[in-house]
Amino acid sequence: MSTTPPVGAASPPGPPRSAAAPLLSAQTLKVAFPGRRGAATARAVDGVDLDIRPGEIVALVGESGCGKTTLARSLLGLVPPSSGRVTFGGEPLDYGGRALKAYRKRVQLVLQDPSGSLNPRHTVYEAVAEGLRIHGYAGDERAAVSDALSRAGLRPPERFFLRYPHELSGGQRQRVVIAGALVLEPELIVADEPVASLDASVRGEILALLLRLRDELGLSALVVTHDLGLAWNIADRVAVMYLGRIVETGPVEQLLTAPRHPYTRALLSVLPEAEGEPVVLAGEPPDPSNVPSGCRFHVRCQVLASGEAERAGVAEACRTVDLPVLHGGAETQVACHWAAACGGEDGGGDGTADVPTL
Repeated sequence: MSTTPPVGAASPPGPPRSAAAPLLSAQTLKVAFPGRRGAATARAVDGVDLDIRPGEIVALVGESGCGKTTLARSLLGLVPPSSGRVTFGGEPLDYGGRALKAYRKRVQLVLQDPSGSLNPRHTVYEAVAEGLRIHGYAGDERAAVSDALSRAGLRPPERFFLRYPHELSGGQRQRVVIAGALVLEPELIVADEPVASLDASVRGEILALLLRLRDELGLSALVVTHDLGLAWNIADRVAVMYLGRIVETGPVEQLLTAPRHPYTRALLSVLPEAEGEPVVLAGEPPDPSNVPSGCRFHVRCQVLASGEAERAGVAEACRTVDLPVLHGGAETQVACHWAAACGGEDGGGDGTADVPTL
């Protein structure tokens, strides 16, 4: 894989931050939703450990239905866990009352669709100032809004105060949403598919903005995405999620140039830059109300289907033996019987790709 910097990035991802204590941490987190009319419980998040350190950008990657958005919402305090816990700055997250309101000031959400995030009847000024008013900001509101818009790249800020969302481009609307998060001076941003709804021409600009904010403000970020190409462009570390669990995690370059889990390889194989044929996963999409025995990926696994797991002597384990929850550390980890049997020797084969650019 080439190491050419991604197009449009202000700077490469920052240095490893594994020595720092986690800012946000999930420990054995589970979120389950009862089924309707007697249906089985949906185990949307089914045992997740995840750490995000100060100044670190972590990409949470997986296809639709894997549980990544539910995990993000639980980390934000929007969905209480069924079990496990979330800590912020070493303190357990309280899912009720004033403590939760104070927490949401420190951890802000940036949604996928800026048009849906902005009230069409509110001006840009009102949209950005809303958070200040909710939290009873006692300082100079106009100065705070101006500063947030400037940091988000909307300059001069006064020019945008009286505009409405329909008068802005898609990229400008997303910058307003980011400014609305920045105005509260958060320590961490959770960005759910932050560029998925934008034209390719402005995706790189928004990613570069997020990198610049990390460098200038020391912001941490959890970026939720289905796109491993985006992860390469912005993340320090990647966590790949499948059916409620993180199945592979590690520093972005190591994980994306030498993926070990068959699911990670399958995700990489469909990128335009990938060599060889895309991996077509068999079977139905994952169903959190019907989690299979053994490795939860085995019913769709190309390694098991091809006989490679049988030759490695782990096929029966793949079908019957559950895998442990990966811990939240920064080092490379994989939950896969076949990868463990190979001892990392076959870590970089099919599914690697040249650097994706956005």
